[in-house]
Amino acid sequence: MLDIRYIREHRDECLERLAVRGDPALPDLIDRAIQADRVRRDLIGDVEGLKAERNARSREIGERKREGADADDILEEMQKVAARIRALDSELTDADEELESLLLLIPNLPDPRVPPGREGEGRIVRAGGDPPAPDGRFEAHWTIGERLGLLDLERGAKLTGSGFPLFVGQGARLQRALIQLMLDAHVSEHGYTELAPPYLVNRDSMTATGHLPKFEADAYRTDPDDLFLVPTAEVPVTNLYRGEILDGENLPLAYVAYTPCFRREAGAAGKDTRGLLRVHQFDKVELVRFVEPARSEEELEVLTGHAERVLELLELPYRRVLLPGGDLGSANAMTYDLEAWAPGVEAWLEVSSCSNYRDYQARRANIRFRPGPAEKPLYVHTLNGSGLALARTIVALLENHQRPDGSVDLPAALRPYMGVDRLES
Repeated sequence: MLDIRYIREHRDECLERLAVRGDPALPDLIDRAIQADRVRRDLIGDVEGLKAERNARSREIGERKREGADADDILEEMQKVAARIRALDSELTDADEELESLLLLIPNLPDPRVPPGREGEGRIVRAGGDPPAPDGRFEAHWTIGERLGLLDLERGAKLTGSGFPLFVGQGARLQRALIQLMLDAHVSEHGYTELAPPYLVNRDSMTATGHLPKFEADAYRTDPDDLFLVPTAEVPVTNLYRGEILDGENLPLAYVAYTPCFRREAGAAGKDTRGLLRVHQFDKVELVRFVEPARSEEELEVLTGHAERVLELLELPYRRVLLPGGDLGSANAMTYDLEAWAPGVEAWLEVSSCSNYRDYQARRANIRFRPGPAEKPLYVHTLNGSGLALARTIVALLENHQRPDGSVDLPAALRPYMGVDRLES
């Protein structure tokens, strides 16, 4: 969340930067937070004044008793003061909760480099590989997958419902091989520490990363224990150090984790639903970094380069896109999407989002670091990115590497994990 002191002291700047998001409700939300903070600070002042009065009168009572004088009048007064303090403490608790509920709804301030615009209006900042021309000779991945016996979408839907694909035979092995290749690349080449986190997380964890309260409708929740299936490994990994103070000498900390991911995508009904383009369960390898604030801009470039390396290993044409404010996640200060070209469906598909959250998540999770011995703790900056998300990566791989005879060539880096050079019927 944002620092209320910063909002209070830099209201106009906050409104200017938030305007890039294109949400007309944000100015009112900012002003409501400022007003709630004013009420809270006034209550704190009243409580502190009454407590100071109570302490002073307590000393007076002690002096009277030492002198053998009566203090009943002061004691009666103090009972009224104590009752008033209790009432104000209750109001202060309500004011704290009101302020926190508002701050949880205010999105992060976009980086000054984030341009205005809506979904689909991002700025291409880098391209890798040459996309083949859309000349009609490329089959869609669902046709390839079913012909080669890699996918059984009909039975997957029978088991669970639409958006839950079933991989079969070499398709299941391809999924496993891609996960292993990605984990090996990030651990061996890039120095990440691998984690195997839980696939269920609690409400505090989801709130800390910014997935709650705003996106609860998109999450799969269990009842009655109020746990959530992970929408991404970002949630458990970012929460590793929730409520802790890290040693600044150990930064940056870099972790990689594989998990299945579960998202209802409640607002996306009927959009890109065929094949693997939009699914409710998918596999993803996630990168998370905890860094010093002064290095977070540089670290975003580092993390994005690590995700791009996987696309290069898979020999896929891709592009890096700087997201505009209207397409920026609420917790994100700046995001690069990596999009792979899929010639069968003739579309650029997002296979990774690499984001700098600055101290937004760290404030919600209370993750700090101590720059040096006896120095005041500061909030870390958190970053994460997909390295990569599998469903659409598989789409791009099948469609780009298909051959005229109906088989699919495998990139050289993937062949040792698959044990074959191509997929064929």
